[in-house]
Amino acid sequence: MLSFMQFLINHRPSRLPSWRMAFVVAGIVIVSWVVPAVAASSFQQVPGVYRQLVGSLQVTALFDGVVMLPRGYLHDLSSASLESLLDRRYVPESAKGLQTAVNAYLVHWGEHWTLVDTGTANCFGPELGQVLDNLRSAGQRPEDIDTVLLTHAHPDHLCGLLDREGHMAYPNATVWLSAEDADYWLNPEAQTKAPEAMRGLFDMARRAVAPYEAAGRFKRFTKDNKFAPGITALSSHGHTPGHTSWFFEGGDGQYLLIWGDIVHYHAVQFTNPTASFEFDSDRQQAIATRQALLARAAEQGWWVAGAHLPFPGLGHVRVEQSGGYRWVPAEFSPIPAENEAVQHK
Repeated sequence: MLSFMQFLINHRPSRLPSWRMAFVVAGIVIVSWVVPAVAASSFQQVPGVYRQLVGSLQVTALFDGVVMLPRGYLHDLSSASLESLLDRRYVPESAKGLQTAVNAYLVHWGEHWTLVDTGTANCFGPELGQVLDNLRSAGQRPEDIDTVLLTHAHPDHLCGLLDREGHMAYPNATVWLSAEDADYWLNPEAQTKAPEAMRGLFDMARRAVAPYEAAGRFKRFTKDNKFAPGITALSSHGHTPGHTSWFFEGGDGQYLLIWGDIVHYHAVQFTNPTASFEFDSDRQQAIATRQALLARAAEQGWWVAGAHLPFPGLGHVRVEQSGGYRWVPAEFSPIPAENEAVQHK
């Protein structure tokens, strides 16, 4: 920098006095200090939005934030096995645990806007609760959402039914939750029998659905319920009593399974599906459900969207010859022109 400044002084125009040239040099010095500082302060992540066409379905992944899950929450595998599975997988990890995304999904089909899960809102701290902001960043108004389909009643999936002020975030939406999950998580008696660490989750669930219940917009569904053509509620219980995965038919042989919390530790549970999670209500059932859905998704070539897969959490499942499965994430792609089909094989 000094040699450049000396160059400017030595080569100043003949009519420019040296004292004026000094001001020019001083200005360059100030700019050289200030500009990098401004650039550094604006180095932030872009909005958590990703779009994907699945047949005729317009799918938008919405990032809510990340939560750190400790290794100790994994069960049914040895420490050596866990270490081997995580080796060179480069999952960000802090003293609090392994980085785990929280995602929600907006599906636009026909004239309908359907949101699957809603994120955490204010329930889990400032590093989460971004779904509503990212929905707006995607150019969508919360008032346009007509249906919210919940995979289950844990706070990172339904707390986002409320905005930061505690009002209905989606005032025109009908909210659907399985009867089994509603009967458990909204039940004060069940709360008193739950482990101490889990009891606060019941309060969060009741608070989130309360304004929708008051407005007649909260519905419990059973296996006999029929939804719009092309949408099926697949029972995938184990993580919670009524955990549900949502299956969408996109046409042109394309299908989308939004599976909720089938996988929490992607670097572990694809390769070893029998590894269970601390907060599975029925660990053995959760394992059986995971094995069944992984096998079916891989065999059928379905698109999969996962609430705790690395954002955007969209991709496919592949069987590995060595055993287990592998997650094949979607490639960042342009949206094809209208009526132009893209094949994924």
